[in-house]
Amino acid sequence: MGAGPHRPGPGLAGPRGRAVAETTIHTTPSLTREAAEFVDAQVAAVAGRVGPAQLDRLVAEAIQRYDLADVDPTQDPEDGYLHVDPRHATIHDDDVHFAGTMRLEAELDIADALDLDRALAHGAASLKALGSDAPLDARRSAALGDLARTQTALDLAGAGADTQRLPAAREVVLHAHFDASVDGLATVFGPTGRMEEGQRLVLLDQVQSWCGDSRTKVTVKPVIDLNADLFTPTYEVPDRIREQVILRDRTCAFPWCTRPARRGDVDHIVEFDHDADTAGRPQPGPTATRNLACLCRFHHRLKTHTAWRYRMTSNGRFEWTSPHGHRYRRDRHGTGPIDDSLVTGASAPSSTDEDQPPERP
Repeated sequence: MGAGPHRPGPGLAGPRGRAVAETTIHTTPSLTREAAEFVDAQVAAVAGRVGPAQLDRLVAEAIQRYDLADVDPTQDPEDGYLHVDPRHATIHDDDVHFAGTMRLEAELDIADALDLDRALAHGAASLKALGSDAPLDARRSAALGDLARTQTALDLAGAGADTQRLPAAREVVLHAHFDASVDGLATVFGPTGRMEEGQRLVLLDQVQSWCGDSRTKVTVKPVIDLNADLFTPTYEVPDRIREQVILRDRTCAFPWCTRPARRGDVDHIVEFDHDADTAGRPQPGPTATRNLACLCRFHHRLKTHTAWRYRMTSNGRFEWTSPHGHRYRRDRHGTGPIDDSLVTGASAPSSTDEDQPPERP
């Protein structure tokens, strides 16, 4: 870079920091120091999770933000996505399958894609309820055809209708998290945040464009203290505690599982004793933040019906023990094995195929 070699910020130490530095140093066109520092600032909070593709997109954002390159509309849409709109919906009518089908290929806005996914899931479920025995994929395909025929997006109210009185056209729920600071009386949000759907970075400008549609329903929820220890005497987990645990864990808490926490179960780490109250004994497995973790359905069943066990060592940090005694540490930043020999001086048990964390089917 013309401003001299760039060093990653203090929050980007280690291999990930070196990867960020290598990317910013060798990018074309070269980043200025100001642009490189912009990239550092955006990935510092999520440096342990940001992937190469997301990092490349942040670099592309920095190049555009600081006017470091001329617009080249001939670039590939994936590489030059900031200059060439990659969205499209293409029917390949020159490739008709012998079964009488055509291939549809599309690149959609994230919110539109999630809208469509939910609509297809609802349509497939409706077809099954009406007696269809076709496979799920076939029912989703038929649901897409139904959407085309019924024109559910057509505005029947007419051009002169008051859009504020029309029902919300978009009901998809996105969970986006942005750092905020107070500047005088105004709240200032960072330009880059984290979106739960897909576990990816999202630009504030993009979220603002989604919310700018007058028929999009926007709900702002209060901030939840992730360090508070919430408790309820009942077995059922109330919404406020469930939301806190989901935001804390982000994904399934089993080693190396990346399934979103919001789609899984909230598990009692120590089993809830349903007879404790009537028997007059203390509850060993309370419904409290300190005794709850998010697990996908597969790993929830694995923990319940096999010898895999775990405990919470601190808020949001878990220690798993396999059936053969191998231990793994898991938190929101990832998974790592625990080497007992470094702690006790004893030989760690030998690894077996049966001992590796099983993958979800």
